[in-house]
Amino acid sequence: MKNITVHYGKALALDGVSLRIAAGAVVSIIGANGAGKSTILRALSGLTPVTSGEIVFLGHRIDGMEIGRIVKLGLVQIPEGRRLFPYLTVLSNLKLGASLRKDKVRIQKDLEMVYEHFPVLEKRRNQQAGTLSGGEQQMLAIARGLMAKPKLLLMDEPSLGLAP
Repeated sequence: MKNITVHYGKALALDGVSLRIAAGAVVSIIGANGAGKSTILRALSGLTPVTSGEIVFLGHRIDGMEIGRIVKLGLVQIPEGRRLFPYLTVLSNLKLGASLRKDKVRIQKDLEMVYEHFPVLEKRRNQQAGTLSGGEQQMLAIARGLMAKPKLLLMDEPSLGLAP
């Protein structure tokens, strides 16, 4: 992300923000409420258009690119507030995470990997997502993001609403 500026209407949200993330790195953006952390993630994932600057991911310029194409490149965001499909089962939510993938054998292996990391999701695979506890919903949101097989996983407020 180079020299990104983002406006919400006339309000300036980001002004000249640059960020480079190395392969294999874990990066945390810390700041006060309203500092622009979520806007950075939304700009990276194509959810919020940039006013100026450019975003390059794996050699592709992605600012202004359709969100589905960005996800196909491997950039996936777990949004603040989980944004699950509450009336669908845990399993259906997980399968939606892999909806742009075609490799059925790998999808099944990744589903097994997700169940290894989050065993409660396997136990509750036929339960509606909206009936899970807050922590279980957060696990499901993370697992759904992993099912997309991301090269870069963005997590916005991953611990919001969870008890210490």
